[in-house]
Amino acid sequence: MPAFQLSGLPYEPFAKLFGLTEGELAKLGIRRVVADADLGFPCRVSLADASEGEQLLLLSYAHQLAPSPYRASGPIFVRRDAQPCTLPPGVVPPYVTRRLISLRAYDGHDLMVDGQVVEGPDVATALVSLFERPDVAYVHLHNAKRGCYSCAATRARA
Repeated sequence: MPAFQLSGLPYEPFAKLFGLTEGELAKLGIRRVVADADLGFPCRVSLADASEGEQLLLLSYAHQLAPSPYRASGPIFVRRDAQPCTLPPGVVPPYVTRRLISLRAYDGHDLMVDGQVVEGPDVATALVSLFERPDVAYVHLHNAKRGCYSCAATRARA
């Protein structure tokens, strides 16, 4: 049985933002963008790169809300009408395998217990290794070059 499962963010918290004007978005620190290439606009809901011409929002997202020293937020893209994605256990999508990825492993007290930077094709192997450790409760994946939150990995259920 694969040791991990990746999942994207729910779309609902972002849906209403697409109806706001540019001025309203600006007041919230959000930018509306249109993908000008098929790569480079990774949606954190669908766990897929947007296609050229697709509309997205670029906004700050609190990906680590735990009351610990590792509380953090950072920029993410969300595609309009994105479908939430939870992948089958052990599957790493092209959205991840095309990038240099930082893995940040946390324990049950939301403290970081390990960190690694791996090439995208090596993410699955690294996650399996991390989840072999009993102290690892979950792992956050980040795009290593820009530091943006990518998605979360949890221990796959038996």
